[in-house]
Amino acid sequence: MIRMAESAGDPTPRRGRPGYDGPTVLRRAIEVFNRQGYEATSIGDLARELGLTKSAIYHHVPSKEALLAAALDEALDGLSAAIEEAANEGPETSAYDRLRTVVRRSVEILADQLPAVTLLLRVRGNSEVELAALKRRRVIDDKLASLVQEAVDEGSLRADIPPEVISRLVFGMVNSLVEWYRPEGPVSVEDLSNSIVDLAFDGLTTKSSSPLPASR
Repeated sequence: MIRMAESAGDPTPRRGRPGYDGPTVLRRAIEVFNRQGYEATSIGDLARELGLTKSAIYHHVPSKEALLAAALDEALDGLSAAIEEAANEGPETSAYDRLRTVVRRSVEILADQLPAVTLLLRVRGNSEVELAALKRRRVIDDKLASLVQEAVDEGSLRADIPPEVISRLVFGMVNSLVEWYRPEGPVSVEDLSNSIVDLAFDGLTTKSSSPLPASR
């Protein structure tokens, strides 16, 4: 969450201009970061985007870096929560079913927080904020690979492909949605998540068909 600027001895967040609260500033900042790049965006650019002065922006946020950190945390918190939800389903739920749940929830989170996730997937570690986000992403990746390994160990998934490769391929497919999916488009989130889960776990061939011979 963005911490609103506070005056000395006054814990009450200061109000900016009517119609612009902290979440609104964050939403618009993410849009600008995605459009023209974080490093190429200044507080002045954000002020012009919102029709405010730079001092008015600072009523809401202490710095541009704070906006980036809040945006990245928003995406990472959602993805981390998806894994925790699956982990809390308990031992009576198979690793295979928990993995399907994580894939489905990841699609839903990406669709719901598309701008923030898009920004997350573009960071390259050019600042302390970005390095911290990448560290959190690695933790998430490790947990996903561990869940895949559990599904392999219980015999639900094939064992001839390394778990980390399976995890990268499946969630790489989920992440690719930022390149083309639009919430206002013709595909609903429910249909999208069903399609990705079915494709990831059941493949493309019909259950009654036999694989065609490979072309030479």
